Amino acid sequence: MVNLANLTERQRELVEASIGIIADNGIQNLTIKNLSKKMGFSEPAIYRHFKSKTDILLAILSLFEVYIRDNNTRGTSNSASSLNNLNEIFKQHFDTFSKNRALASVVFAEEIFQNDKRLAEKIFSIMEANFKIIQTIIEKGQKSNEIRTDIEAEQLTLIIMGSLRLIIKKWTLSNYHFEIKDLGKELWQSVKKILSIREGEK
Repeated sequence: MVNLANLTERQRELVEASIGIIADNGIQNLTIKNLSKKMGFSEPAIYRHFKSKTDILLAILSLFEVYIRDNNTRGTSNSASSLNNLNEIFKQHFDTFSKNRALASVVFAEEIFQNDKRLAEKIFSIMEANFKIIQTIIEKGQKSNEIRTDIEAEQLTLIIMGSLRLIIKKWTLSNYHFEIKDLGKELWQSVKKILSIREGEK
């Protein structure tokens, strides 16, 4: 497991360069050969810092994991309502991807994860942690009579995460052709209507 705190300065430089390659040319162009050209030193020199491209991708996913954890912390660190907390998490997530396009390309590259157990386990762990945070917020909102209770919290969480994933995947496949944060705001308004208790049902 990659620990960002334990990365050397050179490893961090390699991770940043890898993110740059992905952002400019797509994840399929992240190869040790291309990375060595970008960094200006030999491929064996890179292997002294990372054993494989998979280890570099794991480091990038660990960086994403930190972003997500920080986003969720900001979204749940106050006494705001559950809907406001979820709205904050929405904004933070879309802001993170908007500023770090390469992360979206890595996180939603299913074809890579399917062929590598370590990458699959890492992204699954991130997804599960995020799922639990959102489900907990929804359950809190249901108990406070703020969020509808006729649909289970787990199913509402699936609706939210599925919607987020679909929009971000569409964004990456369109080569970032639209402003993701604007569509994120529109999505939140629809999700809010789905979650909220209608007048007369309270």
